[in-house]
Amino acid sequence: MPLNVSTEQTSAAGTTTHLIDVHHHILPPAYMAEARERVIAQGQGYLPAPVLQWTPANTVAEMDQNDVATAVVSISTPGVWFGSIQAGRTLARKCNEYSAQLVRDYPGRFGFFAAVPLPDTEGSLREIAYALDVLKADGIGLMTSYGDKWPGDAAYSPVLEELNRRNAVVFVHPTAPDCCRDLIPYVPYVFTELPHDTTRAVTSLLFSGSFARFRDIRFIFSHAGGTLPMVVGRIARQSSAMKQFAEKLPNGVEYELQRLYYEIAGSANRPAMAALMNLVSISQVLFGSDYPWGRIGVTAAGMGNLGFSAADRHAIGRDNATVLFPRLR
Repeated sequence: MPLNVSTEQTSAAGTTTHLIDVHHHILPPAYMAEARERVIAQGQGYLPAPVLQWTPANTVAEMDQNDVATAVVSISTPGVWFGSIQAGRTLARKCNEYSAQLVRDYPGRFGFFAAVPLPDTEGSLREIAYALDVLKADGIGLMTSYGDKWPGDAAYSPVLEELNRRNAVVFVHPTAPDCCRDLIPYVPYVFTELPHDTTRAVTSLLFSGSFARFRDIRFIFSHAGGTLPMVVGRIARQSSAMKQFAEKLPNGVEYELQRLYYEIAGSANRPAMAALMNLVSISQVLFGSDYPWGRIGVTAAGMGNLGFSAADRHAIGRDNATVLFPRLR
């Protein structure tokens, strides 16, 4: 059973935190009809029972047991693109309309990051407009890679330009690129390649100059930044000697990375959080669970065992998210 942490997650005033979970997945019926076998395959045949048993009622029950006031939901890997432009556009639309209906059916309990059918740039621009203007999505969800292209690739600049124009919140979820799904056949790629691909996505945006060019996008990266916090020093040191990066990184590597947001699903443990907290301030850290692949209580309980003050736990659990999503206040 999930751990009930409502008595542990308290603010300085002693009130419950009422967590905002920014890494929380849904599996709409239309999505599972299209992607079920792909979802199963990426776990090499194993999936936690809550994945295949996902329903809105089950997710609300999990939220209630763990003092989650609101979950900002998204589609997890493998996303909505499976090679067909029309199928990708149709599936993204169905998932986004399902998410918007979920928000209406459970007032105050849900927000959503809209799915877009990248690498279909034209379709993605259309879906961004529909999701933000008509469905009133809270942000846009991207994957860390599409095939063997990462979000800093020039092909995706029109999408980033539009997201920047809209001052959008963009949640970036890890997946595995084509190159790296079977590097070690007996090690499921979800163990290693997903956190590595977050680092690839961040560095693609960093060294393409995208972070510097598109300053009004508010990026959230998953799992405490994947392996990024462990290699920031190496990246900063070696890139500082390369003149071709000077114009793209006028303020340096660490400046750009410290502006990003990082959620902590599956990472509320001492090694991961020590690395992250030596990179960013508390204000850049958000609560996430990765439900239904992860359990909300695991992250919530872990956060309570890391030595954070009550005020810091409240900031991570709720306050920092309300800066990005003022309607959730």
